[in-house]
Amino acid sequence: MNVLIEYQWEIFIIAEVLSIACLLLFGFFRYFLEKRQLSMFFIVGFLALLVLEALLGLLVYRQTGEFSTFLLVIIIFVIYACTFGIFDFIRLDRWMRQKIGKLRKVELLTEKDYNMIERNKNPKYIAKKYRMSATIHLLVFAIGQFILWSIGTNSVEEMMQYVTDLSWIETGEAATSPYANETMYYIGMLWGLIFVLDFVYSMSYTIFPSQKKNQ
Repeated sequence: MNVLIEYQWEIFIIAEVLSIACLLLFGFFRYFLEKRQLSMFFIVGFLALLVLEALLGLLVYRQTGEFSTFLLVIIIFVIYACTFGIFDFIRLDRWMRQKIGKLRKVELLTEKDYNMIERNKNPKYIAKKYRMSATIHLLVFAIGQFILWSIGTNSVEEMMQYVTDLSWIETGEAATSPYANETMYYIGMLWGLIFVLDFVYSMSYTIFPSQKKNQ
């Protein structure tokens, strides 16, 4: 158990590298070598690594009793894999079929795939997709911040005080914030900055669709 705690980051990074390798090997065996049954082994491997990462985070938390940066990273990666990661995998799978099909000089894309590629060029569809992703990110951000604030405050009323009076942001100190410690403070503030940038960027496709189409 001490080994897991000492080398938690190294184990996590190795698991992530292996996860990416599993996805790439899935496409290679499925579309380049045409070994469909064997290719499913790599998907199972990817899912197994995801479960192992979640278990690693749980074990580290039970051993240390701290909500650390490592634990938050694990949670973010697991949530991503179960939400946005699914859509990214679909895009990756389509991209691999397109590239491998050109190398083998065979058609691996379906009519539905070409329709999706064409639809992704439509500014209205792109704007709708980014609005949806921004909404999901908003919900995840709100839930995540609520969890972090609930650890650092004693009641909902205390949380509302921080919501209505944002002067604590200007101080730049965890002691005057709704976060329990410095780690949670920097995680929460960094996440907030990323959320604002992502939300503005996503909504720009709705506000300026013509400019985005030209890009």
